[in-house]
Amino acid sequence: MSDLEGAGRREEAVASRTRTLVVCPSPTARAPGDRGLTRSPEARREEAVGLARAIDLDVADSVLVGLAEIRPATYLGKGKVAELAERTQADKIALVVVDAALSPVQQRNLEKEFKAKVIDRTGLILEIFGRRARTAEGALQVELAHLAYQKSRLVRSWTHLERQRGGFGFLGGPGETQIETDRRLIEERMIRIERDLDKVKKTRALHRASRADVPYPIVALVGYTNAGKSTLFNRLTRAEVMAADMLFATLDPTMRLVKLPHGGAAILSDTVGFISDLPTTLISAFRATLEEVRAADVIVHVRDIAHADSDAQAHDVATILAELEVADAADKTVEVYNKIDKLEAGHRAALTAEPGEAGPVAVSALTGEGVDRLLAAIEAKLARGRRLIDLSLAAADGQGLHWLYEHTEVMTRSNDEDGAIRVTVRVPAAAVERVLRRFGAPAR
Repeated sequence: MSDLEGAGRREEAVASRTRTLVVCPSPTARAPGDRGLTRSPEARREEAVGLARAIDLDVADSVLVGLAEIRPATYLGKGKVAELAERTQADKIALVVVDAALSPVQQRNLEKEFKAKVIDRTGLILEIFGRRARTAEGALQVELAHLAYQKSRLVRSWTHLERQRGGFGFLGGPGETQIETDRRLIEERMIRIERDLDKVKKTRALHRASRADVPYPIVALVGYTNAGKSTLFNRLTRAEVMAADMLFATLDPTMRLVKLPHGGAAILSDTVGFISDLPTTLISAFRATLEEVRAADVIVHVRDIAHADSDAQAHDVATILAELEVADAADKTVEVYNKIDKLEAGHRAALTAEPGEAGPVAVSALTGEGVDRLLAAIEAKLARGRRLIDLSLAAADGQGLHWLYEHTEVMTRSNDEDGAIRVTVRVPAAAVERVLRRFGAPAR
């Protein structure tokens, strides 16, 4: 067992012994037009509990707390704080997860009142990301996000710097003594990480440039966490990417070649799942990884259509894509209604009816139903803006035929009686002139 695996096992053991109370503030008044709050309080509580269990915490209970206004000192009202303090002590709660963004002062004051460790939604998501990171790049991105988060917090330990791995130690571990945060050291470390991530970004740009010479467009899977992206990725590519019924099962991006119905191919990229109220520090830190989404020719938005809050989740994904400044996101997106195997027969039949040209595609990544329709929809989206060219090659022009397979999508191929090879190829508009110069054929 490696040191990394051993440390992970120790964290899981500590987490499983940590009695946890999940507190979900629920605003009783909504701002006009605030679609981000359309999901039900019960669904938000279920998600918060899922986040806690994603790192093996022993969730003793979860409570919804009505919130008329946010208190500067404790976020929650005074009476509710006192009630929860009594409960945490009576139930021997060691950790309280507050499903909201707490200020350092609010977090510290709640810890004093509860006499237990308190983390907010951002801290919990950071902990999950730290646990899930499997590559050096992923670990750097998570650490950068965590340092940005900790920069404003005066009382935290730097256990992650001692361990040099994911997970940030609110559950304990080496270096449990509280170390006063040294702002200069944090900033120096952040600068070093940003330099390393800039190198990653440049490397990815070089890879994209090299792929531009090969006719493999990029198709990026995006969606709310646990929407089934990795299961669909495995179904389409026959890969074995980790896919589990848990939040943020996938953190590090994976890319594989996928075959399209008419013989073409594309590079399919599985990305980290999005979530409501995703910390801005994480969005910033993961920009290098999410560059693949920005550069994608087609975005496949995978939705868990069986989830009660599927519409609200879709809105959150659209919001994050906008924050990432993904150009023409709506125009190049194929919407996928996943998990139709969980629907009632009538609803399922309505969704699986033949969709319009721009309509959503209903699939079950688990059973494979609808996957052929999805591949056809991806191919149709890729074909937009591409040109078809009919070519005739001499029978001996094997080099030219090889070039076409390397640099274009060969749609059809046949042989004339005289041995000449007739092919129809599809190429991006920018590459049409290059093909015409080499083979001298009219485009259609």
